[in-house]
Amino acid sequence: MTTDKEIIREKLKDYYSLIFEKELIDEIVSTGIHRTINQNELLLDIGDKMTHIPLILGGAVKIIREDKNGEEIALYFLEKGDTCAISFINCINRTKSMFRGVTEKETEGIFVPVDRVEEWLVKYKSWRHYIIDSYHMRLIEMVESIDSLAFMKLDDRLHKYLVDKVKIMNNNTLIITHQEIANDIHTSRVVVSRLLKILETEGKIKIRRNRIIVDNI
Repeated sequence: MTTDKEIIREKLKDYYSLIFEKELIDEIVSTGIHRTINQNELLLDIGDKMTHIPLILGGAVKIIREDKNGEEIALYFLEKGDTCAISFINCINRTKSMFRGVTEKETEGIFVPVDRVEEWLVKYKSWRHYIIDSYHMRLIEMVESIDSLAFMKLDDRLHKYLVDKVKIMNNNTLIITHQEIANDIHTSRVVVSRLLKILETEGKIKIRRNRIIVDNI
């Protein structure tokens, strides 16, 4: 019978064994927890105490920031090979999470405890590089989110959002409501509905009931 540790080791082979030392893989196997999270489940909420960070094996997690009025905006997505390095800083400082993570589709990951994460920074060169690279990528993605808010017209931002979402989901047909889109790009449902009609007229998308087909990706 296959044990949990054998499952974790096998899962790590596909990606992480190519970038981590064998000794680090052994520690991840001995301390990590393998989890599969269903679509649209809350992985992490704002204010949560960080106990583990994920090494994503597959799927996608949407990272969300919320203002004091409860308004949300999607910042970036975590996919295979990613970890939430921004949340890692919360772990180091023993502070609560500033972000919300929701699974866009069924997501699989290995969750490693915070106390080992900090220890590995000193112990393993590959882990330091992985965390620094992850932090750098998340920072770039947040800057791109800020740039799109500040400089892109809303119709262009909406189209970019749909194209990015298609790539994340690996499917050009998105099952999504206008309100969900409005929440993610921080505008109103009425505005989203109007702009979607414009994009459809331009031949960039096709609108169906709770579905949007994105063409010419």
